[in-house]
Amino acid sequence: MDKANKKVSVIGAGLAGCEASYQLAKRGINVDLYDIKPNSFTPAHSNPNFAEIVCSNSLKSCDELTASGLLKKELLEFDSLILKTAYKERVPAGNALAVDREKFAFSVTKKIKEFKNINFISKEVTKIPDGMVIIATGPLTTDALSQEISRLLVTDNLYFFDASSPIVEADSIDMTKAYVKDRYDKGTNDYINCPMNKEEYLNFYNELIKAQRVELKNFEKKEVFEGCMPVEIMAARGEDSLRFGPLKPIGLDNPITKEKYYAVVQLRAEDKEKRLYNMVGFQTNLLYGEQKRVFRLIPGLENAKFVKYGVMHRNTYINAPQVLSNTYQLKNNKNIFIAGQLSGVEGYVESSMSGLLAGINVYLVLTNKNPLVLSSNTMMGAITNYIVSNSRKNFQPMNANYGILNSLDKKEKDDKIKKQKYLDRSLNEIKGIIKDIQ
Repeated sequence: MDKANKKVSVIGAGLAGCEASYQLAKRGINVDLYDIKPNSFTPAHSNPNFAEIVCSNSLKSCDELTASGLLKKELLEFDSLILKTAYKERVPAGNALAVDREKFAFSVTKKIKEFKNINFISKEVTKIPDGMVIIATGPLTTDALSQEISRLLVTDNLYFFDASSPIVEADSIDMTKAYVKDRYDKGTNDYINCPMNKEEYLNFYNELIKAQRVELKNFEKKEVFEGCMPVEIMAARGEDSLRFGPLKPIGLDNPITKEKYYAVVQLRAEDKEKRLYNMVGFQTNLLYGEQKRVFRLIPGLENAKFVKYGVMHRNTYINAPQVLSNTYQLKNNKNIFIAGQLSGVEGYVESSMSGLLAGINVYLVLTNKNPLVLSSNTMMGAITNYIVSNSRKNFQPMNANYGILNSLDKKEKDDKIKKQKYLDRSLNEIKGIIKDIQ
C-alpha cells in the first residue's frame, strides 16, 4: 500500500484529535487536522495551542493498582502522545498525574506540528469532509457541526448536556442496612434501597443544602437547568421536597421486617451483572468531594466506592449504544469515526484513549487489516464495550473503573492481589497483539 496517497481528516485538535493524528501520522498516513483555533474559540477555551485542558489539570491517579492507573499503563504500551507529554510536563500532585496546562498544550502542539504529513487547517467545519474522517470535537462542538452530526445520526441521538447521578460499586453497599426491592414489588429486583428514619434524613438534608457546588459557566446554565433538576436544588425548595420526589418511601416497606421508613434512597442496577448501581434522581452539581462526604451520610453508603460522580454541564455526546461500533466507527457509515467525549467516554485520559483507538483503527482499515477490538479484560476494551453496549434507556458517559472489567476467573478477596491480577491480565492481552498494529 502506498501510504503517501492515503489521507484522513481529523476534526478537533483537543486531546482525542491530537492523539488520533499522532497515531496516524507516525504510521505514515497524511492527516488534515481541523480546529477553529486560533481564529476562533469556544466559550470555554482561550489557549491558541492544541490539547487545551480547561477544567482540572489532574489526569487522576498514576498508581497502576487503580482503574485510572491501569488505563494509563495500557496507553503507554500503545505509545500515547498525550500520556507521554503529560508525564513530561508533570507538576507535583502526590500520586496524581497533574500537568502544567500551558507547557502541556505547547508541547503537544509542537510535537503535532513537527510531522510534515499533518496539515493543520484553522476553520470551523460545518460539513463532514469526504473520505475517512475522525470527529473529535469534544463537549463544546459548535452548533453548525452539531447539526451536521445530528443529520448523520438522527437528531435524538445527540445530547447537549450531561446530567447524571453518581454510580457506586455494588460490593461497597452495606446490605445489612440496605435491601433489595422494587416499588410495590413491581419489577425484577433491580433496585437496592437505602432507608432513613427522620433523624437520618434531616441530617442528610441539612448537609446537602449547604454543600459546595460547581459554578456553572453562563453558556451552560440555560441548557442544563431546563433539562433536569439537581437534587440539591430540589432539596432547597423545602424540607419535604425530596421525600415527595426521588426519596419517597411509599411502596418500599422492608420485605423482611415490614418496617416503613421516613425516606428511601433507591439505587438502580447500571449493568447486567449488577456490579454497579446508579443513585436514582441524584443528578447533582456538587463538588466531587462534597458528593462523597454528603452521600456517604445515607445509611448503607457509608463506605460507598464511587466509580463515577454526578455531573451537570454542557457536554455534546452521541448515543453510543445506538450509533457506534466497538471500533469507534458509526454503524451506518464506516468511513466516519467518533472519538473523545463526543463518543461517550468521560475524562481526559479516556478521551485520549478513544482518539488513540480511532486513529489506529483508521490506519488498519486503510491498510486492509482488521480493526483492533480489545476485550473487557483490558480497561481500554471495557470502557469501549460499555459505551457501545450499554442497555440503559438514557445512556450516560463512562470513565475508567473496575466495575466494568470482566470478572477474574477465580474470585480474589484481597483487594491488592485482585487489582494486580487485573493489571497482569490486561498487559498480557495487550502485549500479545500490539506487534500486529505497528
